[in-house]
Amino acid sequence: MSTVISLPRVSGEYRKNFKLSQLTWFKVGGISQVFYKPKDEEDLSCFLKNLQSNIQITVLGAGSNLLIRDNGIDGVTIKLGRSFNEINFVKNNHYNIISVGAGTLNYDVAKFCLQHNLGGLEFLVGIPGTIGGGIAMNAGAYGQEFKDVVYSVEALDRSGNKHIFLSKDLNFEYRQCIVNGFLIFTKTNLICYNDSKTSISQKLQKIQTVRKLTQPINQKTAGSAFRNTNNYKAWQLIDKVGLRGHSIGGAQVSNLHCNFLINNGNATASDIENLGELIRKKVFDHTGITLEWEIKIVGKKSL
Repeated sequence: MSTVISLPRVSGEYRKNFKLSQLTWFKVGGISQVFYKPKDEEDLSCFLKNLQSNIQITVLGAGSNLLIRDNGIDGVTIKLGRSFNEINFVKNNHYNIISVGAGTLNYDVAKFCLQHNLGGLEFLVGIPGTIGGGIAMNAGAYGQEFKDVVYSVEALDRSGNKHIFLSKDLNFEYRQCIVNGFLIFTKTNLICYNDSKTSISQKLQKIQTVRKLTQPINQKTAGSAFRNTNNYKAWQLIDKVGLRGHSIGGAQVSNLHCNFLINNGNATASDIENLGELIRKKVFDHTGITLEWEIKIVGKKSL
């Protein structure tokens, strides 16, 4: 049974029993007991300071690497609003640095860099999602990861207190950063360098072309379903056990790239999760290798 929540007074927006499927790329999932979009960092800090300490908090980015279960999410689900989408230049004696709000889309950062002749962040165009989400999972593609470009990060803890971390403090590892306690990333400083528009544009076009040819980007998917292992790409293991194109309900393993699970239009979150768990079982039974989910799964399990 869901806990009754006493909500602090905020300047942002609350919605109760909010349908979350509209916010995820899979287009599945249940409702949030409470949905909160803070007006700005001060509003978010005040909310955290005054929220009951026993209330669960879930933070959403762009919903691009996320599976929300059909039974939804208890507590408060937070999505950062427009005030967390700013991009600005930062003065630094050693690097070219831009300050980016955690709610900013990776694609928009790549576009900003093209407009201002800044190289080094082209890989972001190939990673759907927000900057905050990318930091949290150390997202990467095309030979780079967030750990390679993050200079520092600002965050709020569960009590609404502000912290600043240097990149080394985040303990970046493959597809994760390891920090103590609950944090909501609010802003980051990213390192880039001067480059020509022609060079940057060519790199962006190459990445976008490769994505279109190798990934089901026009379908309802959440990106790579599983982390690669030390010795094998996840797709190789899935292909090896014969699950390319396999379906459960409305969920299917992509024929184009079998580390992508897709919603064919009528899938439930349970269909997608069950398909993923079948993949994990088959791969383990045949190879002894345990695939780890790269997609973040949140929400209440069905009884």
